Amino acid sequence: MARLSGVLRRPRGLSLFWKIYLTVVAAVLVVAVAGAIVFRIAAADERGPWAERGRTFFARTLPVEDPGPALARLSEALGADLALRGPDGRLVAGDPRLERAHRVLVFTLPDGRVVQARFGRDDPAGEGDDDRNPLVPIAIIAILIALVAYPVVGHITRRLERLRAGVEAWGAGDLSVRVGLAGGDEVAAVARSFDAAAETVERLVASHTALLANASHELRSPLARLRMAIDLWREDPRPALEREIVTSLAELDALVEEILVASRLEHVAGLERIEPVDLLALAAEEGARVGASVEGEAVEIPGDPRLLRRLVRNLFQNAARHGAPPIEARVSARPEGGAVLGVRDHGPGLPDGESERVFEAFYRPAGRSEAAGGWGLGLSLVRQIARRHGGDVRVVRPEGGGAMFVVELGAVPGGERR
Repeated sequence: MARLSGVLRRPRGLSLFWKIYLTVVAAVLVVAVAGAIVFRIAAADERGPWAERGRTFFARTLPVEDPGPALARLSEALGADLALRGPDGRLVAGDPRLERAHRVLVFTLPDGRVVQARFGRDDPAGEGDDDRNPLVPIAIIAILIALVAYPVVGHITRRLERLRAGVEAWGAGDLSVRVGLAGGDEVAAVARSFDAAAETVERLVASHTALLANASHELRSPLARLRMAIDLWREDPRPALEREIVTSLAELDALVEEILVASRLEHVAGLERIEPVDLLALAAEEGARVGASVEGEAVEIPGDPRLLRRLVRNLFQNAARHGAPPIEARVSARPEGGAVLGVRDHGPGLPDGESERVFEAFYRPAGRSEAAGGWGLGLSLVRQIARRHGGDVRVVRPEGGGAMFVVELGAVPGGERR
């Protein structure tokens, strides 16, 4: 976790927010400048022919001698303000204010005279619009886009920052952290994937921690009995003490084997091997160990023979330890495929509210003594193996008392049910 936290620390340099935002702004500026250049080139191409025609027009209509009346008539006819200046720049006729005015067209005549013209709304050259600086509206648009892009980019990067902070906290050891981003975009999808993975890892770590704690607790009793029996046997090697030592060793061996099976089921996704298994024959073989009666029909299902044997053995051992004889088992086929195995004992049954808790690893009911023991890993493994084979297990209360464990196994293993 410490290594992961170090890898996920804040990177140096520009943050992702500024990288995205500056990229958007730079793209807008490039488009604005390119648009202004194209606009200017197009406007210059359109004004070129009109400028040449204007020079020819004014040269033919404005006499050299007394051009004032002709200039006045042209100003009225064109709806424009006109001024004529000599080659030396002095005003000859027309409006003197045009020298300091904006958006004024200048036509240099062949004899050196200069005509200044400022057209109104009916500008034949369209210069009233073209003379405006095209960068102004484009700059306004660019500013508006930048203002709109700022909160949008900020929203995206805030979500990424929240995801980064969650990953850092999780990498630092807080496995309960969830990002919890809503939405249908890619950032939300990554956040949901992280949350699912974090939940799985937290569940596995909690399961392993609980397994280790409970296993160490369960191992104390047989170890203590074994140590005491060995000490007594050294002083008085009676057969009863020898049997106690063997029994304690067998209990330790069985518990260690169940821990290994549980650990393997947690780490292996599928089944290690799949073979046809005759469930009735398997139940009859294991039932003979505890004197159980087994009946039903021969049903062959695909599965892992070792895991299925462990499932059946744990059911019979549970009935023999926590129930009372007679122990009965029945195997039948499911209509939709697969098989059903029911194992019943005639003991006191399960207290109210215990029908699901007995499948918890090392569950011990309240008030139950250490000597009586709990359910250990036996029924927990039964449920894990059943689900690994596309089925599940449940407890029912049969008429006449006792408890019956019903295991349903699927026709196709691997379709694990939760």
